[in-house]
Amino acid sequence: MSRLQAAQAHVQEEQRAINHDMAVLKAEIARHHSAGTSASHAPASHDGQLAAARPDARSDVRAEHGERITTASARRHGGKTAEAPQFTNAPGEMTAASGTEPLRGTTARRDRVSLSPTGRGLVDADKGSELAVVGHRAEDVLVHFAENGVGPHPRETLGAQAAGAVGDHGVFHLGPVTLMLGGFVDTAAVLENRHVASDTFNFWQDMPYPNEPRYHTNNFDGGARYSRLSLLARGNIDSESTISGFFESDFGAGAVTTDPYESNSYSFRMRQAYLAYDDTKAGWHFLAGQAWSLLTPGRAGIVARQESLPETIEASMLAGQTWSRQWQVRIVKDFFHHRLWTALSIENPATLYDTTGFSASNGAVSMPNGSIVTIGQNGVGLTNDTANFSNEIAPDVIGKVAYDPIWGHYEMEGILHFPHDRVTMGNTGHNNTAIGGGAGGSMILPLIPGKVELRMAGLAGWGINRYGSVLLPDATLKANGSPDPLFGVQAQAGIIAHPNPRIDVYGYFGTQRVGHSYFNQNGGSHGYGNPGYSNAGCLQELSALSCTANTRGVSEVTLGAWWRFFKGKFGTVEAGTQLAYARRQIWSGIGGDPHTSMSQIFFDFRYLPFQ
Repeated sequence: MSRLQAAQAHVQEEQRAINHDMAVLKAEIARHHSAGTSASHAPASHDGQLAAARPDARSDVRAEHGERITTASARRHGGKTAEAPQFTNAPGEMTAASGTEPLRGTTARRDRVSLSPTGRGLVDADKGSELAVVGHRAEDVLVHFAENGVGPHPRETLGAQAAGAVGDHGVFHLGPVTLMLGGFVDTAAVLENRHVASDTFNFWQDMPYPNEPRYHTNNFDGGARYSRLSLLARGNIDSESTISGFFESDFGAGAVTTDPYESNSYSFRMRQAYLAYDDTKAGWHFLAGQAWSLLTPGRAGIVARQESLPETIEASMLAGQTWSRQWQVRIVKDFFHHRLWTALSIENPATLYDTTGFSASNGAVSMPNGSIVTIGQNGVGLTNDTANFSNEIAPDVIGKVAYDPIWGHYEMEGILHFPHDRVTMGNTGHNNTAIGGGAGGSMILPLIPGKVELRMAGLAGWGINRYGSVLLPDATLKANGSPDPLFGVQAQAGIIAHPNPRIDVYGYFGTQRVGHSYFNQNGGSHGYGNPGYSNAGCLQELSALSCTANTRGVSEVTLGAWWRFFKGKFGTVEAGTQLAYARRQIWSGIGGDPHTSMSQIFFDFRYLPFQ
């Protein structure tokens, strides 16, 4: 009986192999008829190639010849078209064909695939198979992207690491759910000619003037606190839709008990944590949780973990970079085979107030007319009791349109923000709500596709300066106590080159600037950038004169490179260095508007076990 069962199982396995080969053959015939050209001359689609991966070589003639089979699929008239299998001499390998290294060490079991009802493509019938893993994770997101010369991040590059890409080596199955690990061990250091005690995170507004002794001292600081761990869990609902959850953490937080002298016990913090639903056939995408803000520039459609972020070592990225990671609920719709994307997001609001010229304590601001303005409260319970959390009446509302034509990636976005406070005079009071907002855009131009690209992005508006890396103030207060949103501009441009798959070279320029708004009352100067403030003591060490120094703008120019000098089954080891020069300007007051500057050199070693 056992021999009979074994023989029956063998026959069933052989039948599955025959069905698989027939499905591939039928798909090729359908493609040949639709294209009207010879399969041997059909161009391979760059748009989300899928690996057929035949690890069982016993019944696969092609596997006996040591060949790899890669099936390219692309959207054709709203449906999937399976294009010609492509053969190369690379035994036992499987690739997502997106500029990454091939997957190795595949599990020894056959994918369950069949012909689609239309007869024009392959359908994966096994939600946990290798075909499902690769087919539904072109750069860990979707199967298909428009061919724009930009495409998704090559998974091993620094841009992908910054956005949260997971790796190829840490892929596991838990029933129908696929688990993918990501992250790295990172050790970075900075040497700078000013002492700004912010580690490798640049807090440019604290850049000192000559009146402070730390202006005249160098500073070296290093740590491993930006080592990162991430996990993507995804289940394939069917061949066109998936549900996923993503979590990412590092040690970039600084708790009240953190000190640099003994334990360096930096807090484990949440970077991203969200759930997502993607339906590639209907073109609907949903995301809820903490993720990169919709205002953050992207590089392929409007898709999580495809944000366009600088390759810099500094944790604050770049002066002028638009970004935030915060709670949001986002809905996205794509059109024209993933070429045109629209999105709407509601996101967690916050307002950075500047209270120069006022007396403020725990979110209560004393006005010169005797009223008290409440702009927020210091944290309580599980929030930071040394930080002020602003009053907010509504979430930020953000909209974006992205377009991927044949060449380049282009975006336009807008935001509405609603600063809110309460003014109390005597025993009565009233609330005030201002309307802020702005608009901007970004583009990526593939000067040499896959080798050199030009990135540009910018945002301008009122009350939205916290979305820039410099963290300039969003608002100050008017004489009547109502919020007064400040105008701001943030912009950046860079050229990024990949001379070969192991080297990335980059150069960026970024700037962020903020306007001023002020009033004088009862002999006092109030507001932001008031010319009545004194900057007379900024240039003399330990001067008894004041140096108010309301920041007007910060600019940065930086150059850097990364080298992946070890890469194999054990993962990837890379090293990077970066040179940066930043300049801080202030609003003119008594004594003028002297500027200050800072030069830095960064070093980084990083081990990525899953890449």
